Amino acid sequence: MKIQVVQTVVYNAVSILSLWACATHAQQQPEPRIALKLRPEAQQKQQADPNFIATLFQKAEPQGFAATPKVKVNPLIGSQRSANISAGLARAAKRNAGIKAPNFDAWYQVEVGSGSGEQARSVRITATQNTTGLPQGIVELVHELHKLPEVESVHTLSPVPPPAIDASDDPRSTNQGYLNPAPDGIDARYGWGFPGGDGAGVNIVDMEQGWNLNHEDLAAAGITLISGRNYDWFGHGTSVLGELFMVDNQIGGVGIVPGAKGRVISQIRPDWVYNTPETILDAVAHMSAGDILLLEAQEWDPVTGVLFLPVEVADATFEAIQVATSLGIIVVEAGANGAVDLDAYTNLAGKRIFDRSSPDYRESGAIIVGGSSYTVPHTRWYGSNHGSRIDVYAWAEGIDTTDTDQTATENWYTSWFSGTSGASPIVVGAAAIIQGISQATRGVKLSPLEMRNVLAINGTPSSDPAVDRIGVMPNLKLIIDTVFNNNTNQTTDVYIRDHVGDAGGTTAGAVSSSPDIIVRQQPIVNPGTALGAGSGTENNPSLSQPVLSGHDHSLYVRLLNRGTAAAGSTTVSVYWSEPATLVTPNLWHQIGTVALPSILAGNALTVSPRLDWAASAAPAATGHYCFVALADTAHDPVPIVPTTFPDFVRFVRENNNVAWRNFNVVSGPPPNATDGFHRFAVTVPGAWDETREFGLKAMGKLPKGSKVRLQVPKDLAKSMGMKGGCGHGDVVVVGLHPSQTATVGKGVLGAGSLAKCELQVQVPKEVYEAEGEVEFALVQEWEGVEVGRVTWRFGPEAEL
Repeated sequence: MKIQVVQTVVYNAVSILSLWACATHAQQQPEPRIALKLRPEAQQKQQADPNFIATLFQKAEPQGFAATPKVKVNPLIGSQRSANISAGLARAAKRNAGIKAPNFDAWYQVEVGSGSGEQARSVRITATQNTTGLPQGIVELVHELHKLPEVESVHTLSPVPPPAIDASDDPRSTNQGYLNPAPDGIDARYGWGFPGGDGAGVNIVDMEQGWNLNHEDLAAAGITLISGRNYDWFGHGTSVLGELFMVDNQIGGVGIVPGAKGRVISQIRPDWVYNTPETILDAVAHMSAGDILLLEAQEWDPVTGVLFLPVEVADATFEAIQVATSLGIIVVEAGANGAVDLDAYTNLAGKRIFDRSSPDYRESGAIIVGGSSYTVPHTRWYGSNHGSRIDVYAWAEGIDTTDTDQTATENWYTSWFSGTSGASPIVVGAAAIIQGISQATRGVKLSPLEMRNVLAINGTPSSDPAVDRIGVMPNLKLIIDTVFNNNTNQTTDVYIRDHVGDAGGTTAGAVSSSPDIIVRQQPIVNPGTALGAGSGTENNPSLSQPVLSGHDHSLYVRLLNRGTAAAGSTTVSVYWSEPATLVTPNLWHQIGTVALPSILAGNALTVSPRLDWAASAAPAATGHYCFVALADTAHDPVPIVPTTFPDFVRFVRENNNVAWRNFNVVSGPPPNATDGFHRFAVTVPGAWDETREFGLKAMGKLPKGSKVRLQVPKDLAKSMGMKGGCGHGDVVVVGLHPSQTATVGKGVLGAGSLAKCELQVQVPKEVYEAEGEVEFALVQEWEGVEVGRVTWRFGPEAEL
């Protein structure tokens, strides 16, 4: 684990920073800070000299400020292990064309110490409860810092009110018109008539600053806090949750997806720092592909210090959102209430980052939501941001939902919740209905880009689309009828099988036996005929040959598409690894990529062109190796490889466009072995991130007369409690049953450990001529779940 020490430095800075710092208050206030990203050379200087960032602030000091507060410099992403993030995202960048891995190590948060009591009282207005903009001195400081060649990006970490007008306490209406059929609403009631249409099986996380989770119409929903402080704007968060989760209990109203699982996470972190990018990454660590993350927040414009913009205007937040969507998490982001033409907006670098027609445009993968009037025809709500970056819209006024106050009143309701904060949960509800139906009826989780496209299918246009520029409002009836009931399904789902019989769903069994990653010693003249549909080899796992030292090899990958629409251009990246019971990304070596123009729908095998593996790039020794393949399409992108081992386990099991082949065919007796034993080198690794407990199992399907033994380092035998072995110097030889499944050992393996072992197997000679599953496998488990295996099958190679 990498430990980063808090650095405290002092510099002569602006007096207004003292006013801006966190005040002494009856309830502790979140401390506003500055987020700073250094360029590579500057980052190295900061690592070498803890005073370096202080010197940058001295250079940027606006004229006329002369206070001397203390400055604390910390990593921006304090809740994550930054070394693992950097390593994981760097690996992911190599594997995912078009994805730029953020370097979160280059981001710092700079806290300025508080000043006098009078200054502290000013902070209460200028920072923690500010609804009008940032202090002018802070805006000037951000501009001056941005001009420095050492600084790549800078913005504030100042609390921002969530994007809604305060809800009224007028008598509530019983009309939840946003549930009604189009053109009035999204027609959620139609979606409820389908399996999964109440959101069952869908996980939603709401990110903002406060909620009343004990409200009478929410308590039974069982909503829990992931992390952070339930701090403020309780009415806002309670109204958002009500739109989604109000319980069907004859009290109040009913949520759009009362069957979904709801959780919340606060931008006010446990250390009282307002930190949106860290909050997003912490949420991601608790989510899976296909889950929905709602960003109920907005950001001050870094250029002017006023105006409300989508949170991804802040570069660190943009990078965090990109990580989330690359991992398959659907991010719905409030468009914010600045009444800004986002196409015309330019950031500190003068770039039009929200204009889809501009070369400066950048894609986070989030679905950004605008707001409209609740009456038909829907016009753009007066405060809604607008432009080509807004994907869809929903009601931004007159929203009937739950409410509360600062004293946690549990029976309040409102009919006037509004803003893009009110619109965004409606879109999340529509997305959750679609995801729920997709999972229940087809076993498919839509990707972020697929969901964005599906939400817009036959949507309700605004009154004047050319003027409003807020996209369309989802029309669930037409979406469901188009996507799920007819043959005009607009979704694709490309996958590579993890094992014979895999239908593309979440893997519960073997994860390292793909029949679709094929290594041959000679090119195949017509791979589509030899390996594709109708070849007779579709379900044959014995198509690969051993790797020969000093030879070129040919690789082929087979893919399927269980959607009903053809997938467009698909790129497959292939890697090799030394044989191991757990093949983590730090063991991968890239072979190359191969492109397929399309993958037809209907679960028919599509075979890739030949991928050449030159002898110069292959391993030096003849033998069996592990192979990994990742398939990437425009609407089903391969996710970023996670940075922690628990997330990697989910990555392996929940992404069907990632597959492993750690399956070896042994077609003859061992050459030059006087005792008749094959000797297979195999590594038993620990997790790369930290020390963890693993189990090792042997699974035998060998005939009578076979013998198996495992030679392991003495330290491994001790740490995993392997019994029955005999020692020879630094190794222990453990006898294994050839035809049973049994635990070999269980114990703690160090972070990054690689235990070099040898499996020794002797089988009767007649086995090499017989057909059937004559196999032996070593399986590694973590928390009772298989995370990897290596299999040896004894018998003839498949003939092509």
